[in-house]
Amino acid sequence: MSTLPACSKCNSEYTYEDNGMYICPECAHEWPVQQAAAESAEEGGKVYRDSAGNVLQDGDTVTVIKDLKLKGSAGTIKVGTKVKNIRLVDSDHDIDCKIDGFGAMSLKTEFVKKV
Repeated sequence: MSTLPACSKCNSEYTYEDNGMYICPECAHEWPVQQAAAESAEEGGKVYRDSAGNVLQDGDTVTVIKDLKLKGSAGTIKVGTKVKNIRLVDSDHDIDCKIDGFGAMSLKTEFVKKV
């Protein structure tokens, strides 16, 4: 029995792997092995997406798409601020991170865009 995924276009079970790509001999559809691994990971748990719909993962770099006022402080995180090495958590604010000049904080995925 084959452990390769079925073709996402025609659902053919005759896919094969060649140089890091899955290939369907029936419809000639090709897709990378990493994409198939990401799709299978999505099926298992919660999928975190940025404002543009891109899938976010731990360690990604994102930018802020809107000025964010900080509660309890006079500071504001400006549009375009880069946030490196994010950590995804299952809470009201989906991203835990450290922002230079502000420190550790939590952000919502709807206010960031993947770089």
